[in-house]
Amino acid sequence: MDPNSICRKTKRLAGKQAELCQTEPDIVQEVAKGARLGVRECQHQFRFRRWNCTSHNIRETAFVYAITAAGVSHAITQACSMGELLQCSCAATRSRAPPLPTAGPGAEGSAWEWGGCGDDVEFGYEKSRQFMDAKRKKGKSDIRTLIDLHNNEAGRLAVRSYMRTECKCHGLSGSCTLHTCWKKMPHFREVGDRLLERFNGAFKVMGANDGKTLLPVGHSIKPPDRQDLVYSADSPDFCAANRKTGSPGTRGRVCESAAPGVSGCDLLCCGRGHRAETLVLEENCLCRFHWCCVVQCRQCRVTKELSLCL
Repeated sequence: MDPNSICRKTKRLAGKQAELCQTEPDIVQEVAKGARLGVRECQHQFRFRRWNCTSHNIRETAFVYAITAAGVSHAITQACSMGELLQCSCAATRSRAPPLPTAGPGAEGSAWEWGGCGDDVEFGYEKSRQFMDAKRKKGKSDIRTLIDLHNNEAGRLAVRSYMRTECKCHGLSGSCTLHTCWKKMPHFREVGDRLLERFNGAFKVMGANDGKTLLPVGHSIKPPDRQDLVYSADSPDFCAANRKTGSPGTRGRVCESAAPGVSGCDLLCCGRGHRAETLVLEENCLCRFHWCCVVQCRQCRVTKELSLCL
């Protein structure tokens, strides 16, 4: 996920990836940021589940591909809005009127126009597609390729399809005679939450005879749409270490002893039980601001109680 490491392997990259390394290295830097963003979000969403966000050909791989493609799209779009890329900036001003607010002062009878700095999600979407899909498109049409491309697209759509409208009110004394509105991406935590919901309802699929279509396994199941996550191989239980699947097992994992369901110790520890451990940490505390401009803090000891799987 380091941009320099990515581009040093140019000979092994697909054509579009190698081209981006050579012509747009700043885009590759945002790709690396987006991949790290996706990994962190994956670790947050699955922090109390047995799987540890390794990428292998199992059901969980669907989430890895989706959250990584979403992270790349999100990071590139954010860089555009922040003026960190020369190839893009804010989204182009729209010609159609924005939706009226449903409540608030001045909501009725005020003038509207697009303005501000909207997020150019189309640019981020396209660059994510070019880089993330390039290798898989290179002369391949097997079921693994189709599944990975489908989940990449589902991740990007979890960003692009949920843009929100933000507005600023203008006018004397709060009269709100004019609203300026722009489009913003959802927060990435929202993207992660949405993709986790899709993962929980993921479709098991098989390849059709044409080599280009994915079909759901089982009768009376609707075909997955573009935002659904799909997989072809069932998952192991992840309880024990397994080098083949990349699972380190769940021994030593932090769990919540009082939590029910998927976040509880009974499930995460696979019935082996758990032990309590006390950690003593030093953290900044009693911080004070001194004019001008220094913040001084003391070091305080903080005790934390953890539950660890046996």
